[in-house]
Amino acid sequence: MSVLSRPEFHDEAKAFEHIESILWPEGPVCPKCGNTDKHYKLVGVRTKPSKKNPNGVERHGLYKCAACRSQFTVRMGTIFEESHLPLHKWLQAIHLMCASKKGISAHQMHRILECTYEAAWFLCHRIREAMRSEDFTPMGGAGEIVEIDETFIGRLKGVPKNAGGASHKNTVLTLVQRGGTAVSFHVDRMTAAHVVPILRDNIAKETVIMTDEFPVYKIAAKHFADHGTVNHKAEEYGRVEIRPTTGFVNINTNTIEGFFSIFKRGMKGVYQHCAEHHLHRYLAEFDFRYTNRIARGVDDGARARIALQGAKGKRLAYRGTC
Repeated sequence: MSVLSRPEFHDEAKAFEHIESILWPEGPVCPKCGNTDKHYKLVGVRTKPSKKNPNGVERHGLYKCAACRSQFTVRMGTIFEESHLPLHKWLQAIHLMCASKKGISAHQMHRILECTYEAAWFLCHRIREAMRSEDFTPMGGAGEIVEIDETFIGRLKGVPKNAGGASHKNTVLTLVQRGGTAVSFHVDRMTAAHVVPILRDNIAKETVIMTDEFPVYKIAAKHFADHGTVNHKAEEYGRVEIRPTTGFVNINTNTIEGFFSIFKRGMKGVYQHCAEHHLHRYLAEFDFRYTNRIARGVDDGARARIALQGAKGKRLAYRGTC
């Protein structure tokens, strides 16, 4: 037996029941009129006969609204809408992406699920969309520390490689709260005009921030309670100081460096290539797994459940993705 032996990973009816219990905890909701009072469950309804399925396919989880008389399933208004892939395979894919620390490639997914590569690629992007956080509460707070750093990944289309510089790469700015969440941004340039507004919008002003000695962070520091810096050029990676406002403080950016090590191993070793216009979804994926990690009491099953909760209201069309 394994985790993937659970009924919802192999039985379509059980898959619908599992997703309904998460997205409809208080019962079915009509996506057209919002009715939650009375619905009829339609049993035994099948799709039209086809060459592949002469007797049609049973439509699991089908309901009819007593108010507007429309038919609906839990798929509607979610990342599952208009997908021809069975829901039990969707659940397998979500679990695999949530349980793989450095991600799982679309090619690997298409081999496991026995679907086309195009279907697997689009499926992965839909799941990343479900992982995207909609919590805009500022990080940190009084007594909290948020580490800030930037990294460079991939290649910008049409930009020649610059020896010794990173202007030809995508720029990623990440904020990591010690013992807490991570949030990453794809930024055009590492200038004060681009960076400072992001920091002010996403970090509480009572927070202590930790950075390297990049000048932009010194400009941003005036908006926060305190600012500690490490000099990586002098091979300094951490020290302890006594600050008048915060007392003993470990000055380092080791937490965010650990996040970047996972991120780069995944992007280079698993995904290998990422177009610039898709980078924000890959960032959401790595932020999601880091934020919902075992050190914070979230195991693989709970992580998959949280991703499923994020599937609602995030319809993603193929044309807008590719």
